[in-house]
Amino acid sequence: MHEALRRGPSLQNMIESLLVANRGEIARRIIRTAKRLGIRAIAVHSEADAGLPFVTEADEAVNVGPANPAQSYRNVEAILAAAKSTGAQAIHPGYGFLSENADFARIVEASGLIWVGPGADAITAMGDKINARNLMAAAGVPVAPGTTDPAADLAAAVAAAAEIGYPVMVKAAAGGGGMGMGVATDEAALRTEYDKVRSFAERMFGDGSVLIERYFPRVRHVEVQILGLADGRVVALGERECSVQRRNQKLVEESPSPAVSPELRERFLAAAVRAGEAVNYRNAGTVECLLDPATGEFFFLEMNTRLQVEHPVTEYVYGVDLVEEQLRVAAGLAPTFDPDALAPRGHAIELRINAEDPKRFLPGPGAITTWNEPAGEGVRVDSGYVAGNTVTPFYDSLMAKLIVSGKDRTEAVERARAAVAQFEIAGPKNNLPFFAELLENEEFLSGAYDTGIVSRMR
Repeated sequence: MHEALRRGPSLQNMIESLLVANRGEIARRIIRTAKRLGIRAIAVHSEADAGLPFVTEADEAVNVGPANPAQSYRNVEAILAAAKSTGAQAIHPGYGFLSENADFARIVEASGLIWVGPGADAITAMGDKINARNLMAAAGVPVAPGTTDPAADLAAAVAAAAEIGYPVMVKAAAGGGGMGMGVATDEAALRTEYDKVRSFAERMFGDGSVLIERYFPRVRHVEVQILGLADGRVVALGERECSVQRRNQKLVEESPSPAVSPELRERFLAAAVRAGEAVNYRNAGTVECLLDPATGEFFFLEMNTRLQVEHPVTEYVYGVDLVEEQLRVAAGLAPTFDPDALAPRGHAIELRINAEDPKRFLPGPGAITTWNEPAGEGVRVDSGYVAGNTVTPFYDSLMAKLIVSGKDRTEAVERARAAVAQFEIAGPKNNLPFFAELLENEEFLSGAYDTGIVSRMR
């Protein structure tokens, strides 16, 4: 056993009750770990979600408002009131909603509660893409050619693009999750994309700041899972390949990346650790990068200061429960693993099962009449729904995550094929047919794919 685990208080003595400020599959997944650890799990939910599994499986549940997220899952006052009324000692924000809201993190801690996430200062530092780029460059983390300050107006954007060279990516500085981005191949396109992205950013994020950076037409999206420990160290738990995307949003993730050699992995992980150290990072986070497969160069994209949707593939490969590790860090405890002896084993793939058309990827919510999950060796399903539930249009279309693992990538792919074939969903539209196609696609099977693979399949 890791020496640090033989001494000190237990996690249960530090956190007896946990409020999960989220919904769906991630709330259910966090609740599962909390209950395994003997921690009382408290759910908050909107009126629309009252019948979902995460609500019924929690030890206690509180209705925090109407379906509109602004009145429920993003309602800080309602969530804090729920924490107070239930006697919660800690709050886990999951991903999305309030998870990267620095003000919420500060309020939680000022209220005497434990915040299961990075410090508010780190969230603030990495929340603005331009500030994050500059911090990473100063820390020696590679960044793509781009602006060091917001493009104040269209003229500044045009000048920056001329210096960087087309094509360029036009990005909302306060954006995330693939939102608020556009590609310009020439000045005419830049003029259109600049106005579009700025308008979107002002509407969605309340901040119209725009970043201009080099766009790489053939690129891979590779990210590194980091964990800032309670003793101040930052460790990296391998990389994840996230290049199967539609509209800049991920559909499939795998670990390890088939594009990353041992030498490149060493550089990736070292850069991610430097990134975390630059902002005194604590708890779970992800350093996202773009990899040029032709040159082996990689560039910092952004840091997500929260638990990622795709964290299960890292859990399989490294044999850890990242939610448990998050709770331990938040409680000031050592991890369950030896940070000096981290070693990956096998291969894992995650498929995001969405309520959407498998061809055009347009949302297709509805009542679930059939829901039969696959099972078997190396198969895990993190789901937010069961038969009889309704996928509403108020939230993200993610219904479940199908995670498979094997001794190598070949075995993981074989298990993924079988699991997709076994998964039965009726009612809402779903993208299982897309995954069945992908898992037979020669480009994907070769491992030599990039972020354009989905468009080439259509």
